[in-house]
Amino acid sequence: MSAPAYTRAQALPELLRKRLLILDGAMGTMIQRLKLSEAQYRGERFKDFHKDVKGNNELLSLTQPQVIGDIHEGYLAAGADLIETNTFGATTVAQADYDMADLAVEMNRASAAIARAACDKFSTPERPRFVAGALGPTPKTASISPDVNDPGARNTHFEELRQAYYEQTQALVEGGSDLLLVETIFDTLNAKAALFAIDEYFEHSGERLPLIISGTVTDASGRILSGQTVSAFWNSVRHARPMAVGLNCALGAALMRPYIQELAKVAGDTFISCYPNAGLPNPMSETGFDETPEVTSRLLHEFAAEGLVNIVGGCCGTTPEHIAAIGKAVAHQAVRPLHTGPFYREAA
Repeated sequence: MSAPAYTRAQALPELLRKRLLILDGAMGTMIQRLKLSEAQYRGERFKDFHKDVKGNNELLSLTQPQVIGDIHEGYLAAGADLIETNTFGATTVAQADYDMADLAVEMNRASAAIARAACDKFSTPERPRFVAGALGPTPKTASISPDVNDPGARNTHFEELRQAYYEQTQALVEGGSDLLLVETIFDTLNAKAALFAIDEYFEHSGERLPLIISGTVTDASGRILSGQTVSAFWNSVRHARPMAVGLNCALGAALMRPYIQELAKVAGDTFISCYPNAGLPNPMSETGFDETPEVTSRLLHEFAAEGLVNIVGGCCGTTPEHIAAIGKAVAHQAVRPLHTGPFYREAA
């Protein structure tokens, strides 16, 4: 098996051998803080659109690009090495809920360009910053029935997902992404469609970017929603040879610990990422979650001290304040070394 010849972000594997890297925090949390109106979501371009669009955060990359750019810059100023594009729901499958599937490609390309401009503004030779093109799970699942009375029912299928993810991947790369992040995976079959589409795009384009795969353990069962344990999940996606694999969302760091420990053990030849929620939901708090930056950063410091992680950041409820605290907490921790294995190869 030949080594992957990365055409962008060639520096990332070597950086990960030298220090822990910091991923940004929540995009949705920061948008919610702004309390934008329906009119602000619509902007001038969609002022007469036939359907409400408030809550369609990906649309803001087209109607309020300065808002998204400011959020990115806030995380970069806080010390993030990698920032995620505002594309969690920017697939044709997800945008169909707003009757905006035809805008998905434009959303991805614009979102990547916004993140690219922010990274270019903050990058230095000593501290490069990287754009992670984010591919979310979609609101439809290929392996779980939406009808409790019909276990065989499905509201999407592999080919629909593959096509949506291929279009998203192409637009993210064309917009300026340095790497790709398949995240918040609750259905492994959806993720496999994304990974297939990514590999298909790499083959067609002749360009190969580093890849991060991040699953979501939904509760104390230790399984993702489609039923796999963390170890089973890793064995289902390791063929994609990601630069890093990890967990995000659903749980705070304290509850995520045993599953990160399991993943770090079975994926010894791959870098590990971890970006938990800011604890448990709390509608009375400003961010909607319980944990302060001090608590989240202390927990992730413990993960780093145990040698469990290579990339850390935050998901729902986290803010630039959380990211700054996390960066300080892990700044002097030793890196988690890799073991050699059949699926990890250094970038050519």
